[in-house]
Amino acid sequence: VVSTGPFAGRQVARALTSPMSERLRVMTYNVHGCVGVDRRLDPARIAAVIGRHAPDVVALQELDVGRARSRGADQPRDLAERLGYGVHYTSARDCESGTYGNAILTRHPFEVRSEGLLPVRRGEIRAVQWLRIQLPNETLDVLNTHLGLERRERDLQVATLLSADWLAHVARADALVI
Repeated sequence: VVSTGPFAGRQVARALTSPMSERLRVMTYNVHGCVGVDRRLDPARIAAVIGRHAPDVVALQELDVGRARSRGADQPRDLAERLGYGVHYTSARDCESGTYGNAILTRHPFEVRSEGLLPVRRGEIRAVQWLRIQLPNETLDVLNTHLGLERRERDLQVATLLSADWLAHVARADALVI
């Protein structure tokens, strides 16, 4: 797993070799609408960071589709095309003239298992998406979300993910990444 964002300068994650038959590289990245700490909108720079790590699967948060602040771009599709990945986007909410949400990019065939919204108390609406990715000899379930910032809200959201509606159905996959 490769982590980027505010902790990128620290060793917060590492590449893992799973008991699966081959090595798999998974990355998660909160792209903040493809705006860097220098406040410049630059999807090419985000694609370059992802490309440097060459992940098989990328779970992205805070992407824009059709929003004025990102010049109407479809950021998930743009990143996927730049990198040669398949993509699935899940909107968390409507904003301005577009939407805001999460996406999973992958080099492998996939099917959408489920997607939806997590409960909120007072915070921002959060989406979750679940893809089943077909690897050469196994399947990998990937759940991508961006939990709330307040502890009680996160607890509520995690309880939802652990419920019969979500993780109880994952057991049929060979492996799971959240």
